Amino acid sequence: MTDSYPPQALTFLQTVAERSRSADELDELLGPVLRGLADRLGLVRGALALVDRADGSVVIEAAHGLTPTEVRRVRYAPGEGITGRVVATGEPVVVERVSADPNFADKLGAREGGLDGAFVCVPVRHGDVIHGALSAWVVGDNITDLSSVVKVLTVVAALLEPSVERHVGRTGMSDPERAPHQPANLIGRSKGMNDVYALIEQVTGSSTTVLLRGESGTGKELVAHALHEGSPRVRGPFVKVNCAALPASIIESELFGHERGSFTGATERRRGRFEIANGGTIFLDEIGDLGPETQIKLLRVLQEREIERVGSAVPMPIDVRVIAATSRDLETMMTQNTFRPDLYYRLNVFPIHLPPLRERRADILLLADHFVEVFNKAHGRQVRRIATPAIDLLMSYHWPGNVRELENCVERAVLLARGDVIMAHHLPPTLQGPELGSTEGVMGLESTLAAFERDLIVDALKAHRGNMAAAARQLDISERIMGLRVKQFDIDARRFKA
Repeated sequence: MTDSYPPQALTFLQTVAERSRSADELDELLGPVLRGLADRLGLVRGALALVDRADGSVVIEAAHGLTPTEVRRVRYAPGEGITGRVVATGEPVVVERVSADPNFADKLGAREGGLDGAFVCVPVRHGDVIHGALSAWVVGDNITDLSSVVKVLTVVAALLEPSVERHVGRTGMSDPERAPHQPANLIGRSKGMNDVYALIEQVTGSSTTVLLRGESGTGKELVAHALHEGSPRVRGPFVKVNCAALPASIIESELFGHERGSFTGATERRRGRFEIANGGTIFLDEIGDLGPETQIKLLRVLQEREIERVGSAVPMPIDVRVIAATSRDLETMMTQNTFRPDLYYRLNVFPIHLPPLRERRADILLLADHFVEVFNKAHGRQVRRIATPAIDLLMSYHWPGNVRELENCVERAVLLARGDVIMAHHLPPTLQGPELGSTEGVMGLESTLAAFERDLIVDALKAHRGNMAAAARQLDISERIMGLRVKQFDIDARRFKA
């Protein structure tokens, strides 16, 4: 890289500028930018850190090449390490060899991962206020002019600054009293999810009835768990009931219990879910699927705070917080006389709407990385990253099944991956799109093999910084064949060079 900026650097900076103008949220911008530092400029492990004004510490907001758990572990004390020094002084710092610099804190585990080389860190500032730092590792001999790396990162930091400023203002990063609390079991930093966190924080300390709205697969049960875990009832039971899964003939008994002999087959007294949840929380999922008779009895429970077992006329007081959820349009159901308005108003005390995944695209990669980590542990795999073509597919898909569908896709990909990388062909055919398959959008054998071959070539070129000879040796093919394949698949090997 030279002071005149190579074409790939100028193209990358132009792309960042265009994305910064169109991105509504910082997280929509960070993923492509940090990936671009690696894919386009040959830098590795790009990271953005922001200042936590509560205590002056510096927290990693996002990093390319690390799992969410690894990122969450990283917090620098004021002035600690190279990143802390850049934030404290507002001046860029270059470390030519991290293994030889005692001030390099290495909280991201570079040395442990065998990553050595140069480290460049520049401030992200708004006027005289330092919001954080942008950093990247430089590995190998392709990049010799580190001053040019400083210049590129400085321009990228300047392009990120407006989005960082909006992010700080919206999330309250500079004012911890306004920062919405993010429950430990929920993942996402999009505006839609920050709104959800703020609502959870407002209602979590009470016993108010909550109605969770949203499409199937958006995580309503996780929010219900978060509401229970953050409430004074946390030591009490958390009882889940899927109203859609219980037959109408037994749902009353399941909810309220029954006495011995109250109906055929009732050979002994049984406690219902409400009685089991006494002192805690009951989560009624798919509340819109309850039948009319059960709706009437549930309404009485909510009004009187007491239940009657089937076959008994003795009321039993209960102390239960009710959290209901539905993916159905209750308002339309009321107009069709299939859902009682009085029950609706009893449930709709504090509604929380969960946005579908297509409206929170900034969270897709966070969730995908999290699921990779989960299924690595579950299946004994060692997947470390998702290849850029696969990321592009994840980001362009419309996700009708929401987070649940993404989870299933990632589990499948982790199981199919034979190395430490999820490639595009490891994702389900529904994500591939018609451009990778036949004219009907169905992946045929020939097109599937071609997509697989292209992924392997791109990944090898990335690993060797665009060196076609080294990539050919890795793939055990001749340089001539490599050249033909690069031409066939219209791959610009130069963009992987530093």
